[in-house]
Amino acid sequence: MDKQRFEVGLAQRKATLGTDYVEKTLAEADDFSRPFQEMMTEWCWGFGWGDECIDAKTRSMMNLTMLGALGRMHEWELHCRGAISNGVTREQLRAIIHVIAIYCGVPQSLECMRAARKVMAEAGME
Repeated sequence: MDKQRFEVGLAQRKATLGTDYVEKTLAEADDFSRPFQEMMTEWCWGFGWGDECIDAKTRSMMNLTMLGALGRMHEWELHCRGAISNGVTREQLRAIIHVIAIYCGVPQSLECMRAARKVMAEAGME
């Protein structure tokens, strides 16, 4: 493991998903899941999110679009919270869902809309 990349990833993961969520996820990791959590933190968050070429807000918008296209709704909801933390606005969330409707279909965009409304309500954005 690249310790420096892991630390960069850990900081970015906490900044996007929240310290409490990340620390709870890592604390609950066992011998089976810990290597995956460490690798994901280093690779996804350290390598994928750790450079400064694309800002966190833009990465969040890209993630929501890709996760919506893949129909990964649990992750979409989690990253919707992260996107809000990274400054994505209500109007931008709506625009992302519109793009998902155009390229992935209305049924998938409706799932994203439901998740977004839930997350926005929790965040006091509705």
